Amino acid sequence: MNTTPRKGSWDQRVLRLCVIAGSSCAAAVGLACAGLSALAPGGPVDGARIAAADADPDNWLSHGRDYGEQRFSPLDDIRRDNVADLGLAWSFDFGTERGLEATPLAVDGVLYTTATWSVVYAFNAATGEPLWSYDPHVPRNRAALICCDVVNRGVAVWKGTVFVGTLDGRLIALDAKTGEPRWSVLTIDPEKPYAITGAPRVVKGKVIIGNGGADMGVRGYVSAYAAKDGSLLWRFYTVPRDPREPQESPALERAVSTWASDTSPHTPWWQVGGGGTVWDSMAFDPDLDLLYVGTGNGSPWSRHVRGGGDNLYLSSILALRPDSGELVWHYQTTPGDSWDFTATQHMILADLPWQGRTRKLLMQAPKNGFFYVLDRETGELLSAEPFATTTWASHVDLSTGRPVETGKGDYAEAPALIQPGNLGAHNWQPMAFHPGTGLVYIPAQDISGYYAPVRGPFVYRPGSYANAGVDFTEATSFPREAARGSLDAWDPVTGKRVWRQPYERIGNGGVLATAGGLVFQGTADGRFIAYGAADGEKLWQARLPTAVIASPISYRVDGTQYVAVMAGWGGAFGLSGGDAARATGARPAGHLLVWKLGGTQPVPPPPAPARRHPAPPPPPPGSEAQVERGADLYAVNCSACHGVGAVGTGVLTDLRYLRPGARRAFVNIVVYGGLLRRGMPGFEGVVSEQDAEALLLYLADRAHADSNVTPQADPEALQ
Repeated sequence: MNTTPRKGSWDQRVLRLCVIAGSSCAAAVGLACAGLSALAPGGPVDGARIAAADADPDNWLSHGRDYGEQRFSPLDDIRRDNVADLGLAWSFDFGTERGLEATPLAVDGVLYTTATWSVVYAFNAATGEPLWSYDPHVPRNRAALICCDVVNRGVAVWKGTVFVGTLDGRLIALDAKTGEPRWSVLTIDPEKPYAITGAPRVVKGKVIIGNGGADMGVRGYVSAYAAKDGSLLWRFYTVPRDPREPQESPALERAVSTWASDTSPHTPWWQVGGGGTVWDSMAFDPDLDLLYVGTGNGSPWSRHVRGGGDNLYLSSILALRPDSGELVWHYQTTPGDSWDFTATQHMILADLPWQGRTRKLLMQAPKNGFFYVLDRETGELLSAEPFATTTWASHVDLSTGRPVETGKGDYAEAPALIQPGNLGAHNWQPMAFHPGTGLVYIPAQDISGYYAPVRGPFVYRPGSYANAGVDFTEATSFPREAARGSLDAWDPVTGKRVWRQPYERIGNGGVLATAGGLVFQGTADGRFIAYGAADGEKLWQARLPTAVIASPISYRVDGTQYVAVMAGWGGAFGLSGGDAARATGARPAGHLLVWKLGGTQPVPPPPAPARRHPAPPPPPPGSEAQVERGADLYAVNCSACHGVGAVGTGVLTDLRYLRPGARRAFVNIVVYGGLLRRGMPGFEGVVSEQDAEALLLYLADRAHADSNVTPQADPEALQ
């Protein structure tokens, strides 16, 4: 066998270590190649195999295991009566300090997953032996164009090929055995703030991929590429372009009347993009030949800035023909969405008894707080009951399918405080369905949101959070009392909660249900828990070195059942959640953790204790007006990554407590990208040198205001 290290592979990294460590390490490359030769990754994964996933219980072949995205494992070797015997089988340390959100795939003894910056890994699923890795080398300046951390939610596998979408908008096909690239296509306009964080799906030989970026100003779409060569087969735009121009499809011609043609005095919505990005959820029904995708919020957020109207197809569920991209039906969960109430949360397909007959159902619990049950053949709304506190709407009118708004969410003229807020009653973390109990398990949260109107006319600023059309400078804190999380077991037929496990914090992980009568979930405060699926009884718990925001899977190799989960604190809430995120106590670290009955490996330790912050700098000599200017600049440009109100969450640097060297280099770092190698982009053209000085004054002011804060991480890059 040729043992020459492949570019970007695990063997190559081992060889570099061997050069450093000496000849005693030299055998490692040979061991890696031996591991590859012993396994045949990929296998004949195709549509028939994914559609018949229940007959293939040992594997996890697609993002939600099957096309219906139920996240239910038919394996029952791990049960209520023996789950207490779970122990760690193996783990892998990615050496990362940002959020991990991927759902791994388990295919014929190989585990495929992704970590930060869209890096792909393959492991021996039984032993944890690394087989290969592939780094797409995403330019670090793309971090400035991503709303919610440099995350990736996983890969797709099809006929010996692994597909991944990258943060800079590429769709890449890799050889499943070696990790070598087969083809790569750019799916976006690189001049616009698009990003891919979601996992692809493969349907009928077509790789389906969307993107994100609506918070910063883009037009949404979903595309299908040929799995064999990456050629573009079709693209469906989710919102119209300039209403004065012909639209790309009959569906958009019908939608254009739901958008205003003149948004004066604001920048017209079509110059901002309109939004509606397809950044996460998809499902497929092979019998109906329908592909379901969920669409996101408006760009800008505020419907008042967009000019009013329902704005199709924002915050909607779309049923498309996978061969052509033709729209068959749609349902809009939040007409005229003004609160970032996306419908990109995961959808589950199931056949259930409904009023005396079995119906083909689609279920979704989007951000807006209502649990929707639709007939997935026709799009008919069957039920929409609140699963969380919803002050923005009293109920959903089943005769019209529309939410009945209370008016409390209207912030056209004055700020509004509503429930839920833009982090949602349920965010991206996937829910699961158990066919035995008939229950859906929702990573729910009770959270408020504060929305303030823009001051004066809205002006589009390319690649900026200011494009939301909301005044973020009004949001100065995220108190820990503002939100609570829970795991809710929901009966979709009765529209009622059956049981709930409450959590002190939000941002908890996705869910796995198993035939062993169990539900697994990781938490934002660093626990991995097994509950009874029928009654919610807590049966087992493991303490972890970091938080879990991703979803677990289960698979079996050589007769042994495993449960695996990615653990890594970060994501939207982990970066920006201020005091509420800080209160979880989670520290950044990246691990893949895999359990089995009788496992004896120790759980990795948490990161080293945080160093104490340096003393705050002298009181800022600048004027109050300069400090206020810095506060506004921080809210728009910095808070999404470094925390609301400049309260560091422990993932990235707490900017209130910069060390002297970092303060001296601050202008170079913020404006010119002096720490680009660490993923800290420069904001030249958006933030001037004078703006950076005002930011520094504001941060010093905040340091003096909060000088008694608990110590947090202070990365060495900013010493």
